[in-house]
Amino acid sequence: MRKNYLKAVIRWLICILIIFIGYWFALPPLNPRSAEMWGFLVFCIAVCLAVHSFSQLWDFLKSSDSVKKIRGKAGYRTSLKKFSFPVKLGLIAVLGIVLLNVIAAAAGAKIFNASRYVSLITPEDGNFTNDVAEINWSQIPVVDRDTASRLGQRKLGEMSDLVSQFIIEEDYTQINYNGRPVRVTPLTYGDAIKWFNNRSKGIPAYISVDMTTQETELVRLSEGIKYSKGEYFMRDLNRYLRFKYPTKIFDNITFEVDDSGTPYWIASCACFKIGIWSGRDIEGAVLLNAVTGESEYYPLEKIPTWVDQVYSSAMVMEQLTYNGKYRSGFFNSIFGQKGVLQPTDGYNYLAINDDVYLYTGMTSVTSDESNVGFVLTNLRTKETKFYSIPGAEEYSAMSSAEGQVQHLKYTATFPLLLNVSDRPTYFMSLKDGAGLVKMYAFVDVSQYQIVGTGETVEEARSDYMSKLKSENPELEDSEEVTVSGVIAEIASAVVSGNTNYYIKLENDGRIYILSVTLSDKLPLAKPGDNIKMSFSETPEQDGITVTKAELN
Repeated sequence: MRKNYLKAVIRWLICILIIFIGYWFALPPLNPRSAEMWGFLVFCIAVCLAVHSFSQLWDFLKSSDSVKKIRGKAGYRTSLKKFSFPVKLGLIAVLGIVLLNVIAAAAGAKIFNASRYVSLITPEDGNFTNDVAEINWSQIPVVDRDTASRLGQRKLGEMSDLVSQFIIEEDYTQINYNGRPVRVTPLTYGDAIKWFNNRSKGIPAYISVDMTTQETELVRLSEGIKYSKGEYFMRDLNRYLRFKYPTKIFDNITFEVDDSGTPYWIASCACFKIGIWSGRDIEGAVLLNAVTGESEYYPLEKIPTWVDQVYSSAMVMEQLTYNGKYRSGFFNSIFGQKGVLQPTDGYNYLAINDDVYLYTGMTSVTSDESNVGFVLTNLRTKETKFYSIPGAEEYSAMSSAEGQVQHLKYTATFPLLLNVSDRPTYFMSLKDGAGLVKMYAFVDVSQYQIVGTGETVEEARSDYMSKLKSENPELEDSEEVTVSGVIAEIASAVVSGNTNYYIKLENDGRIYILSVTLSDKLPLAKPGDNIKMSFSETPEQDGITVTKAELN
């Protein structure tokens, strides 16, 4: 009796050990609304059945008269019952879980819940001119994720003390940092040995890329990042969060920094608004200090405003797809498809009022070359506005911009939506075969044959405005200003491979920035020369970018 009791204890200890190892790596939420938990439960049942069956079989085979028992009819039945009862019990449990999944799938089926899928995101009609202010030209983001990655790798390569031990995570989260759009990403350990050598101090820095100036900074920390995706054991980011919040269903986890530059992990917490585990949405987020490990859960409405990305782009795009597809019912999405819309195959980000908005076009399912409008979604609050402005689909605009410089074989980045003289305008960078930004392009959304290009943002805008005015003579550019004067000071510098001249006029404290391409006489200009300049004056600029220049 005591021997059987000891065997039972050993069996359960083995089961617990295997299940704990499985949980250590799988990390499912202990929440009945999570399908992962039920899948893990099936794993637990399978482990218990396997251990129990193996133990029973081992005891049976160790018996000296096992062969006689198998030959005997009564012995065979007894042995069969001994093995079949736990198997039947396990199968019943597994079938119960499978039945639960079937019920959950039926409860969340789109055919029964089309209107609820539509309401996951509720776009309101917006006024583009009022909602999207004209951006300061010195703050137009020109860096996409690919360019940011190249700049980050180059910066790390300059740091001889770090490049041999650390590599760069490819997060490059876009945020607004002190009023400027930047992409940030942490370093991580090169491999397990380098983790072992550096784990006591942690990860010493993160990369910050200014999306307007392309300035790349390796931000060193007074205390290293101790909690990250590159850690092991209890400092592993996902494991640390799971053991602190065992019931939370985490969605995306992004790297951000607060207004003082302190690194944080933003772990969005999912909920389900349809059926049992359908209609995935966000209910709040855990903010984890990446250095100290201190964390706090915030409901959605109380998340600090410095946090920029709570909703993942994938979730927003999925919900926009549901909203456009099922707005007139499930069967209409298959038959007839009247009024059915879908987001275009791509998106970008726009900074408005210190928040990050996802931008994407909306197009009819029967058309793939034009948009019926576009949406902007706040990635912190999911506030969404729809702008009914028909125009070119993004990839058509990209092809139009590439066509302007087809002899150079440049490729366009996915567009950014801007307000230029109260007109929706696509802006994109043009990159060469090596992935380096060489030129910029503006494309009118409504008339995508109107394309302005240039080696600087201001040159491209000037070219765009001149072509826009030729097509629309009634259009006024009220911001264009012309000044004349005598040069008091002049200096030059190379910025992003281009030579710029910085000029001050007599009795004028402003600094004027001129590209060498504006005039062949600029390299010969000197104090005392007369100059006439035109520019678009925008507030809060350290320097004024000149679009036209004449030297006497």
